[in-house]
Amino acid sequence: MTITVQLSSLLRDYCDGPSSFQLAASDVRGALAECRRLHPALYRSVCDETGAVRRHVNIFVNSSNTRFAQGLDSALHPGDVVTIVQAVSGG
Repeated sequence: MTITVQLSSLLRDYCDGPSSFQLAASDVRGALAECRRLHPALYRSVCDETGAVRRHVNIFVNSSNTRFAQGLDSALHPGDVVTIVQAVSGG
């Protein structure tokens, strides 16, 4: 099943610049595993050494934040859009 991964501009440099790409995955965990295989630098920016999503990164499936759904076990369906957004903060 093919889904689309969209990246915020801050993350695009970690996978050679595309704003989105497609991959096959049945849940968010699987999508991140594919990201790890295809774009290891992107994966390291999104997940820590334990595989958990970093604190200042949000992952959405369509318009739903996975933190408030099933997290990494959030199911994906053909045509879904997974958006990965790195928070911008400062003082």
